[in-house]
Amino acid sequence: MSLVALVASTTRARAATAAASRTALIRRGVRMYTTEAPVQPAAAEAPRPSKWARRLKWTAYAAGAVAVVGGVLAYRHHPMPQQEPDPTKKTLLVLGTGWGAISLLRRLDTSEYNTIVVSPTNFFLFTPLLPSVTTGSLESRSIITPIKYFLRFKPFGIKFVEAESTQIDPASKTVEILDSGEVHGAITKTRLPYDYLVIGVGAESQTFGIKGVREFGLFLKEIRDARKIRTRLMDCIETAAFPGQPDDEIRRLLHMVVVGGGPTGVEYAGELHDFLRGEVDKWYPEIAPHLKITLIEALPHVLPMFSREMIEYTEKSFADMNIDLLANTAVQEVRAKELVVKDTKSGATREVPYGMLVWATGNTMRPVIKDLQARFADKGQSNRRGLVVDEYLRVAGMPDVWALGDCTATAFAPTAQVAAQQGTYLARQLNDLARTNRTGNDILATCPPFDYKHRATLAYIGDERGVSDVSLPFWSNMVSFAGYQSYLFWRSAYLSNLYTLRNRALVAFDWTKEKLFGRDISRE
Repeated sequence: MSLVALVASTTRARAATAAASRTALIRRGVRMYTTEAPVQPAAAEAPRPSKWARRLKWTAYAAGAVAVVGGVLAYRHHPMPQQEPDPTKKTLLVLGTGWGAISLLRRLDTSEYNTIVVSPTNFFLFTPLLPSVTTGSLESRSIITPIKYFLRFKPFGIKFVEAESTQIDPASKTVEILDSGEVHGAITKTRLPYDYLVIGVGAESQTFGIKGVREFGLFLKEIRDARKIRTRLMDCIETAAFPGQPDDEIRRLLHMVVVGGGPTGVEYAGELHDFLRGEVDKWYPEIAPHLKITLIEALPHVLPMFSREMIEYTEKSFADMNIDLLANTAVQEVRAKELVVKDTKSGATREVPYGMLVWATGNTMRPVIKDLQARFADKGQSNRRGLVVDEYLRVAGMPDVWALGDCTATAFAPTAQVAAQQGTYLARQLNDLARTNRTGNDILATCPPFDYKHRATLAYIGDERGVSDVSLPFWSNMVSFAGYQSYLFWRSAYLSNLYTLRNRALVAFDWTKEKLFGRDISRE
């Protein structure tokens, strides 16, 4: 056999052998030249817990939640015993239970002081929601918190005295207090000594000395003011519905006038609009066409602390809601049934008949602060807005005396936001002062001056509309928005800023009740 024939025969034999091998492998189910990994068998599925095991698990979760809630409620209703104050420690006297004072007391280390709180009211009032009380959107009890709720849960006891401060004497370090309640005992006036004094008595409504304001006007500062407004409002409505009442008298009785275009006046005008259009239109249709709301402002525009866009939106919304806005108008005199106003541009005066007048024009000093200023006028206390304080909130010319909130004259607006931040700051300063005195180390030196951080300016303007100027930490400019979303933001912000779970629950319930059943139109 030739060499060529031998090679050809060998090649054919090898090819036949390879073909036979491939055929055998394919028959056994093995694919040649594949790169896929072999399929792994599926893992066995874990057995599901039984129905009773699932029920037991959720029962345990529910029992745990009930135990936590029950423990919190039991603690709130049965607080632990407090330690008695150490008489060797210095006495800290706090005047007031407003935003500044409460913010201070919540963060004060009461183990460092014998703390005494003096105020004519034994509760804290959430003032931003006060206009809602005047029309029944909220109940008055929903926005007040007893002062004991703040003091009773401190580890060291704080003494509270319900009295009005009538005189402060920094020379003798004493404060004269007067029992201002309706029931009096054998002693109604006394003096309390102090080592350190914090003044947070707030302010009262400014009348600018206009004749007749205090006699015929209604203010909106305290919870009793809201109740008076509610009673007067229903009086005007019921009197206007009296049989045979002349048309001109009906128009006068149903003309509600608000003086002051700041947040308080604007929010009350908005709440009043909602009440009149939501309830009076429904229950008193015979007199509803005569309803009228007028807002009087001496400046060219309302809400001067807001951005221009928010001011324009508010004024346009008032026009849509038929709320008359008299800008550049000053009140000259208030009478029993009319007030005299003057146009600041033309100088023309006219009489405006009214049924109810709500005065919301700003703040002035309380008598105790006026008396203190008069005695320290030669030491820099001559500002008509309030007590002069330095950047550490120390009162000028009075050692060991601090002041905060509306009773001071600072570069900041007299708002709850400012007072609350001042209280937080002053608590830190007083805590550092106590540790400095106790240890001898100058811990107080690390306390910086007070630095106010503005977060937001909010207002409700009626008809489920709001205006908001919000400062964001990651954005240099103020973010402004208005309308229904601002109204929701206003509600959520105030609901979250209420100090206690009790108040949050009550306010949320009142808002829900208003939506479902409307506002109460009964007169107390």
